[in-house]
Amino acid sequence: MTYRETLDWMFAQLPMYQRQGASAYKIDLHNTKQLAVYLKAPETKFKSIHVAGTNGKGSTSHMLASVLQESGYKVGLYTSPHLKDFRERITINGEKISEKYIIDFISKHQSYFENNQLSFFEMTVGLGFQYFAESGVDIAIIEVGLGGRLDSTNIITPEVSVITNIGLDHVRFLGDTLEKIAKEKAGIIKNHIPAVIGRTTLETKKVFIEKATDSKSDIYFAEEYKGTIYDSDLKGNYQKENIKTVLQTVLVLQKKGWVINEINIRNGLSKVVANTGLLGRWQIVKEKPKVICDTAHNSDGLVVALEQLLEENYECLHIVLGVVDDKDLDTILPLFPTQAKYYFCKPDILRGLYEEELRKKALKFGLTGDSHKSVKNAYKSALQMAADVDVIYVGGSTFVVAEII
Repeated sequence: MTYRETLDWMFAQLPMYQRQGASAYKIDLHNTKQLAVYLKAPETKFKSIHVAGTNGKGSTSHMLASVLQESGYKVGLYTSPHLKDFRERITINGEKISEKYIIDFISKHQSYFENNQLSFFEMTVGLGFQYFAESGVDIAIIEVGLGGRLDSTNIITPEVSVITNIGLDHVRFLGDTLEKIAKEKAGIIKNHIPAVIGRTTLETKKVFIEKATDSKSDIYFAEEYKGTIYDSDLKGNYQKENIKTVLQTVLVLQKKGWVINEINIRNGLSKVVANTGLLGRWQIVKEKPKVICDTAHNSDGLVVALEQLLEENYECLHIVLGVVDDKDLDTILPLFPTQAKYYFCKPDILRGLYEEELRKKALKFGLTGDSHKSVKNAYKSALQMAADVDVIYVGGSTFVVAEII
């Protein structure tokens, strides 16, 4: 198969949560463990850092990768979902996995995947882990896909487990309280492996302490970090929290013998985009009018992003908004400002919520505007309507941002 045919086969034949939703969610690690045995345990052949959390795990993973790259290490980075190109999910020192490697891997193991009915994510985890093992990375940053305890990535024994924060997202899979979700995320904490925890609440902190105690693991809270805070080229206000989590994690790595100095940290945090290619985090794609793209898509993330948006200087605010169909709109829509012109749209995936349904629901919260058949049409209309002194915000879903940048 060609690269395009390979991707088409992967997307068409195998369940993929980001596109399909609930039907693709597996409830155990059996398939992944069997795959690891079949591939001869690639997850044991490289050092790793495991990163979970409701929000911020992608940014945190990319920051850690950048700092370690600046420290001279060969760094793998496994993240999801991708924005423009599937190969964004698997990189080494900012370089995407080759099309040829993907074609060869799928071709070699296609019958195994079919016979064992592996999900898209299980197969992609195997691909990433095999690539890192064969490439001889010094360390790989592994971002959890969904949850933690039952996530396909949770077969590694990392140098440190990182949990950025806990919010109410994916409640049908992870639980409908912060405590239940925290228990799922805490499932990445391994015996005798240190854990770094980002933002906590009273109920989540209790869960993490209990899990760390049971696992005989040292636990560190980023909220208690007292060292120097460095700036980053990632300019979303929510990154301040992620930076603390990264810095606390670096301290743990230094204790374990990883050589990371102050210059490495400063340079790593200031060159995240250049080193890793991270996209869609408070990304300014145009100046006149100013166009801001951000992938925040749940209440925790949107609260901070929209607060920052309202701090911008503009005469009129235009918001290109699309969501997936499993979002709790009664929680999300009240966060958006009523003093804005909306361009409602449907992201081009199966899970995308139809634009007219979103428009009608938004109207109940005082959000007014027109519906558009596609994200690109909505964005084009916003550009036509906006003056140079206006601001256009594009968001509501990772998939909406992916169609613009």
